Amino acid sequence: MIRRFSINYAIISIIMDAIVIAFILWLVAYIRPNLDIVPFIKDVHRRIALPPMLYAVFPIVWILIMHFFSVYDGRKNLRIVEEFTSLTVSGFLAGISLAGILYFSYRDISRFLFLTFMLLSYLALFLWRIPARQWYQRRNRKLGRIRRTLIAGAGIVGREMEARIKKYPHQIELVGFLDDDEKKRQNHTDILGSLDSARAIVRERHVDDVIISLPLRAHARASQLMEELFNLPVRVQIIPDYFQWTLHHATVEDFAGIPLMDVRAPALTENQRLIKRVFDIFTISLILIPALPIMSLIALAIWLDDGSPVLFNQKRIGENGRIFMVYKFRTMVKNAEQMRHLVEQTDEQGRLIHKHRNDPRITRVGYFLRRWSLDEFPQFFNVFRGSMSLVGPRPELPHLVEKYEPWQRKRFAVPQGITGWWQIHGRSDKPMHLHTDEDLYYIQNYSIWLDIKILIATFWIVLRGKGAY
Repeated sequence: MIRRFSINYAIISIIMDAIVIAFILWLVAYIRPNLDIVPFIKDVHRRIALPPMLYAVFPIVWILIMHFFSVYDGRKNLRIVEEFTSLTVSGFLAGISLAGILYFSYRDISRFLFLTFMLLSYLALFLWRIPARQWYQRRNRKLGRIRRTLIAGAGIVGREMEARIKKYPHQIELVGFLDDDEKKRQNHTDILGSLDSARAIVRERHVDDVIISLPLRAHARASQLMEELFNLPVRVQIIPDYFQWTLHHATVEDFAGIPLMDVRAPALTENQRLIKRVFDIFTISLILIPALPIMSLIALAIWLDDGSPVLFNQKRIGENGRIFMVYKFRTMVKNAEQMRHLVEQTDEQGRLIHKHRNDPRITRVGYFLRRWSLDEFPQFFNVFRGSMSLVGPRPELPHLVEKYEPWQRKRFAVPQGITGWWQIHGRSDKPMHLHTDEDLYYIQNYSIWLDIKILIATFWIVLRGKGAY
């Protein structure tokens, strides 16, 4: 429905990026002898002559990676933060790719020259897009190219669509609503009329898009509306009334010419899943080097305090409701599961509160491990196996999931994590039924940068010890 820029603009962007990258490569090679004033780099007394092939390879590789991350797709990266996130990830991967190419081809380029090239290229690609985006937005407003949209149906789904539209004021303008409910029309001034007035309002208000957000029971009314608008120069789109069943973003696939809507489509795209997995493996590999000696000492302390077993294995619910075995250091007495009824309570709505600050089942070493979240260390191996991620909603106990309301099950649309948005906003201070909102926020706003932000925040939360018990 929304296209931030045209195909022509995308082509101009590709050409502009290619020129910028090639120019920066020439520039850093030209000015390299003048950088000898920096104390930690090698002196170079003549201009470096790079192979001409690099001036073609570097722009092509970088542009292909940006294309892969949809930087040139006018239907994506609608907000500036989305565009620059894609640009940053592309720059990071381009740096790794180009460094690999140089390693196998032309090793005479110094590390300092290459890093200078990467930094200046990223900044140049970043900076030229800011005035270009502003210019294009002003141009679209001047030429009247903002999409004017009318929503048929002022119910919950229609109002949710309104909230989404308001996030993109430079690309789309909401003209108003249509609804057959006379009481709604009296109470809401943005409802312009009934569905019968659709043709007239489309013509009078110069509407470009009509979005039908009627409930499933109004299928016949929606079909009638589409027939009435069929011969008008307006795009008609339908929001299916199946959102209570979707886990995240429903997707539409074509099967032999028949559109099929997948209401349980994965919350992460294949690209996001790949980046998240690579990030998990790389980070865990670094963490395990200092963690293994600490884990050995923890295991010894548990054994001396309360004997074996040292580890506690428990079934948990993972992504898409799959059951897996989670590993933790044992922090409770050996018969803790049989004592569960002594500590489980319910709130005033009858919902289960699972964790308590003064749980009598926790051992002496267990209190210390929970205070510093050291009992979670064995879950690094869960991450290595792929049953968990570093960041994500907390994997829940099966008997607690049985008491979930349907909407709460959406938290299993992504890999479950050691830490997450909930952990940095309350940890154990919030019972099970109250932290699902935080998990859904994480799913709706997922990015690799959000994962990094959560990991950094977790470090400080653990140091404070807030909500840890």
